[in-house]
Amino acid sequence: MDMPFDAHGIREAVATRRLSATDICRGVLDRIAALDPALNAFRTIAADSALARAAEIDARHDRENLPLLGVPVALKDNLCTKGISTTASSRILEGYRPPYSATVVRRLEDAGAVIIGKTNCDEFAMGSSTENSAFGPTRNPWATDRTPGGSSGGSAAAVAARMVPLALGSDTGGSIRQPAALCGVVGYKPSYGRVSRYGLLAFASSLDQIGPLATSVRDATLVMSVIAGHDPCDSTSANVPVPDFQEALTDTTDLRGVRIGVPRHLFREGVDDEVMAAYDAAIEVTRERGADIVEVVLEHSPEAIPVYYVIATAEASANLARYDGVRYGFRAEASALGEMYDRSRGKGFGLEVKRRIILGTYVLSAGYYDAYYRKAQQVRTLIRRDYDRAFASVDVIAMPTSPTSAFALGERTEDPVQMYLSDVFTVGVNLAGLPAASVPCGLTRTRLPIGLQFTGRTMDDATVLRVAGAYERATTWSKEVPPQAKNEPSRTL
Repeated sequence: MDMPFDAHGIREAVATRRLSATDICRGVLDRIAALDPALNAFRTIAADSALARAAEIDARHDRENLPLLGVPVALKDNLCTKGISTTASSRILEGYRPPYSATVVRRLEDAGAVIIGKTNCDEFAMGSSTENSAFGPTRNPWATDRTPGGSSGGSAAAVAARMVPLALGSDTGGSIRQPAALCGVVGYKPSYGRVSRYGLLAFASSLDQIGPLATSVRDATLVMSVIAGHDPCDSTSANVPVPDFQEALTDTTDLRGVRIGVPRHLFREGVDDEVMAAYDAAIEVTRERGADIVEVVLEHSPEAIPVYYVIATAEASANLARYDGVRYGFRAEASALGEMYDRSRGKGFGLEVKRRIILGTYVLSAGYYDAYYRKAQQVRTLIRRDYDRAFASVDVIAMPTSPTSAFALGERTEDPVQMYLSDVFTVGVNLAGLPAASVPCGLTRTRLPIGLQFTGRTMDDATVLRVAGAYERATTWSKEVPPQAKNEPSRTL
């Protein structure tokens, strides 16, 4: 019997008893066993607990009330899962098993989801290629010599290869949207405060946000309807009503009355020709569906990368001070306490994490705080105001998600600045706390995916999802499947 590869299809199959949650779980575990050795998308496979959970769901009588009934979900390895290894792909947390689960994990399970395992990522979510993982890089299912993007590269690759229909990632400067674009899937970064961060291993607390990766906007919206909402465990969680995100989606491609902002002044250099051509074609699709295209100016966006790398590293240096070898995780042998701190952090953290801790400590230090950190916060306010002015005349802003398609593994590891520029179109969204979706909008001549990003007003997640869904239905790019998804011996149960 054929197994569906989308969340809605799986839920329907389990709800009608055409398939059991156990059937689905076994099928997914078989696909992971067949495909993941070539991709390294997963850090941990929770097979026993997943099968036990699936059997429990099959025995439940309140099945009709579970929006994610029997749906397998993978989690980025920086989301705490009770009793399941959570390392943030770092040696300093190797073997750590949290005593609690993140709020989003509990909400997924309450909705009937089956947690399959944890996905590979850049160490502590610091990177744009998943090459900073202490456990080896993840490979792109479209071309295994290419990066899947980062830092949520494992989650994006797992969904793109159809190993799981859904995954969660975290997005601090583009870490959901950029890998979604490079892997040809949908990635959604909610408004800051829309989804609880409780149980997320913090990188930069004023920027981090958890969100879904999926094969369709419809499935991503389903996840948002489950994980969004106020959480008293997270002081940054917004205590505002959650709209019916699924109700906001329509079954048409009609974009009449929607005003889409286009900041073309940002695309003058650094954007690949094929990415620019796909973007122009996507904007034309929205125009043909009735959208009004409006030129907008985001004056301070060129400063977003340096502002981000001052603020994010400053917050990282504070957040990562807790990993000292005393309470949990890796501890190096030493004869004195100070020596143990130095050795544990020196051996436990990778190069990129050390680089960012040092940079963050520097910009917060006496004599430099005003020159760097305070100034970056002031420019952050200007960036936010630019978006506010733009949204006075448009409903969403459309940009390429990434200036390039997937680059080769190893191509940028020796040039941190070039790697950082991978996020040139995504970091501004985090600095301003806005919602944004990346949807597939094309393929290069060598069949590498290209992503289109829609950004909306803060807490107006419903409009972003509606516009992204309408564009997706007007094209066929989301139906494209990478070669690695076709390499398993069978698609049947």
